[in-house]
Amino acid sequence: MTAPMLLKLDQENTRLKSQLDSMLREARRNQDRMQRMDRIERQLIAADSLSALVGLLLSEYKTAFGVEQATLTLVDREHVLAKLLVENLDLPTKSRLHPTLIAAAGSLHLHYGHGLTPWLGRYQHQRHAALFHNPVIGIASVALLPLVRHGELIGSLHFGSANPERYGAASGTEFLERFCGIVAVCMESALNLDRLRRIGLTDGLTGVQNRRYFEQRCKSEVSQAKRHQQALTCMFLDVDRFKQVNDNYGHPTGDDVLRIVATDIQSQLRAGDTVARYGGEEFIVVLPRTDQAGAAEIAERIRKRMEARTFPTQCGKAIQVTISIGLSVLHPELIQSDHQLTANLLVACADRALYQAKQQGRNRVEWMAFA
Repeated sequence: MTAPMLLKLDQENTRLKSQLDSMLREARRNQDRMQRMDRIERQLIAADSLSALVGLLLSEYKTAFGVEQATLTLVDREHVLAKLLVENLDLPTKSRLHPTLIAAAGSLHLHYGHGLTPWLGRYQHQRHAALFHNPVIGIASVALLPLVRHGELIGSLHFGSANPERYGAASGTEFLERFCGIVAVCMESALNLDRLRRIGLTDGLTGVQNRRYFEQRCKSEVSQAKRHQQALTCMFLDVDRFKQVNDNYGHPTGDDVLRIVATDIQSQLRAGDTVARYGGEEFIVVLPRTDQAGAAEIAERIRKRMEARTFPTQCGKAIQVTISIGLSVLHPELIQSDHQLTANLLVACADRALYQAKQQGRNRVEWMAFA
């Protein structure tokens, strides 16, 4: 075999080896992608709450996908998501990990049209700034991922990269389409789980939270008050002479009164405040970031609202019902290491203040220092 032929064979072998190396590298990359996708799918499926799922998408997956920004918009037609997210203390409403909630999907459809498939391309500030909360960091290319269930757009996930070549219109979207589908299914599943849990923590008669939920929430609020060095107030409320309502007008009227009282209390509270039916005709409220003056103002509004309104009865006669309120304020320097014990003491102080209001004539607000 001549030298030129040997040289040609050697060159061909080198080329084939290079092709094989390239194929092996691509195979390894595909394997890595498959393993990463498998890990991601397992994490998504394991998320047992809406807040856990949102945390994965906006925090861990931002790192996993190596992007500068990740945001999420969810359609919340019945304001259910807002309630579920506000109730979860691990997901503050002002955090960047909190999704944007919109009442209708119309604005999202503008980004996808009728196809409802991922959109990849260069970042356009006028078009995309709102989706990314007017980013202060540089975003050059974006992936907009529609979340669709039963043909309906329920939300949109957005990744923003500083690399202008990261997401291009010509890029394949098979992986992202699969990812969208999994996220949408997991979103629906997590929401259903949260709804079931919420039913178990809600008072069936009045629709506000129940005592079990309040006890969990109060402990968490004590922890938050300690962490942020802010006052926390507990408010105990009791419908005055409620037994007479039941005796004179029947239990159906009594039930109606409790439902109206619960609604009126809720209407005077802020986002982040929690009201629960504690038992019988007693309600309890926890007011984060609230000192004595702020709590007294809220309590007086509730008391005056009860005093001014009339309640219908089953026999057609309108009656008046008043409410007594006890307050106790917890200052952060008094919070003990055992947050459950501190929460119990706070509730006990508010209960004593309520007893004091009853003893002094009812239809009044009294407070007792935390001790």
